[in-house]
Amino acid sequence: MATPTTSNPALDLDLDQPDNPNHEFAQFGAGCFWGVELAFQRLPGVVKTEVGYSQGHVPDPTYKLVCAETTNHVEVVRVQFDPEVCPYSNLLSLFWSRHDPTTLNRQGGDVGTQYRSGIYYYKDQAELAQKSKEAKQLESKDNKVVTEILPAKRFYRAEEYHQQYLEKGGRRGVQQSAEKGCNDPIRCYG
Repeated sequence: MATPTTSNPALDLDLDQPDNPNHEFAQFGAGCFWGVELAFQRLPGVVKTEVGYSQGHVPDPTYKLVCAETTNHVEVVRVQFDPEVCPYSNLLSLFWSRHDPTTLNRQGGDVGTQYRSGIYYYKDQAELAQKSKEAKQLESKDNKVVTEILPAKRFYRAEEYHQQYLEKGGRRGVQQSAEKGCNDPIRCYG
């Protein structure tokens, strides 16, 4: 593990490394992480997804703490991808298509700061993220895009039952395909 940069590990940058040195990480907050994760799982060039919590101020948060809105964490998907197969711009396109970036701290019926829209960047991703936000703002006309763009802070992997939740069937036991290129509708339910 990398050397911490602050006295509070939750405020440190995410210094984890991808499993393969030719791969990169990206981190997105776009509402409930279950449906967002499944969408990224289906994208060719994405080699791994994990859901978790980031951008907060409390080390080792739990789902219960995050939902209580006392930690300032966001529900995020950390994507490991092969940029030779899937450029970062493809991830950004999917991110914008999966949620309404003009609603503050809410996506559909999910309300709270943990559901805010955010792009949390690594290395040289900031400029592309900012340009994509500007393009989305032009497209959104009078509705202000409230997506935050910040360096990726420490990633805390969510509890195991949240990982690949919809692919595993969710609460209703109805599995949804994570096959690359799948276009089936994503049904989010807890």
